[in-house]
Amino acid sequence: MRTPERHTDSAARVVAIVGPTGVGKSWLAEALAERLGGEVVSADSMQVYRGMDIGTAKVPPHARRVPYHCIDLVEPGTPFSAAVYQQHSRRAIEDILARGRIPVVCGGTGLYVRAALDDMRFPSGEIASPIRASLEDLAERIGPHALHGRLAAADPASAALIHPNNVRRTIRALEMAAHGVSYADQAARFATRTSVYPTVFIGLTLRRDVLYDRIDERVDTMLQAGLLDEVRHLLANGYREALTAQQAIGYKELVPVVEGVASLDEAVASIKQATRRYAKRQMTWFRADPRVHWIDATDLAADQVLERAVVLVESADTACAPKEDRCASTS
Repeated sequence: MRTPERHTDSAARVVAIVGPTGVGKSWLAEALAERLGGEVVSADSMQVYRGMDIGTAKVPPHARRVPYHCIDLVEPGTPFSAAVYQQHSRRAIEDILARGRIPVVCGGTGLYVRAALDDMRFPSGEIASPIRASLEDLAERIGPHALHGRLAAADPASAALIHPNNVRRTIRALEMAAHGVSYADQAARFATRTSVYPTVFIGLTLRRDVLYDRIDERVDTMLQAGLLDEVRHLLANGYREALTAQQAIGYKELVPVVEGVASLDEAVASIKQATRRYAKRQMTWFRADPRVHWIDATDLAADQVLERAVVLVESADTACAPKEDRCASTS
């Protein structure tokens, strides 16, 4: 997809709500969109799948107070990537801006947030690559070091960035090279964090013990809302492979329960632990972005969180460079 021209008009402002799972991003995004005349653009890699509703914490259609975009895009198991997401999210953002409204990008999938908002250019092979399977077969036949040697011959700069044992990235770099794109060049662009829209990045956080308690409560609430039945339904429709994918937290742990080889108590404990670990990784990702203005909601009421977010949106200089003092994170 063509990268949009960088918007410099302050009226073309975008808001991004980021942070770990369970912190309250969805509530804040919807409340902010409702206050500012906006629409929510989901940046969650699992909410794109239809039928995976409870375990991905989608806001139910009847409860949505503003329009939502980039959810329920494909059936579970359908190949999906950040490049495909970028196409959907950019179309949604451009449409919302064209109607004079504010896109509020909300999600905890850091790569999807950046795909939507930053100057990240994916090769066509990221969307549908006919050579990926052949490269995977080649890796099986010749081993990781020989495969890495082929990358070193084709793209030395990219090979220098990738450990020979990292087969997945080696395959990715070879795939990109076949499409005339350098993994090294993309990595350099990835590190620069250049937004294509004037964007106010707002991060929501909680003290760790409070966040972990919130996560545990959320998992319990999902079970009470029928998550186990949702897993049963998806399995009955042939989506076992999608549910057992590494990123399908909350689903992959319950598959053995439905199949009668694990207890529900064990699965719930595993879901809570996996979700806490995921939240920690999310915080590491978003803390590395100096553009994010942080709101610690630990001791704030909901209306106070909203008011602080509104102030950030109304006062932020969205055209500033990421490393300038006026863009420094606040708490």
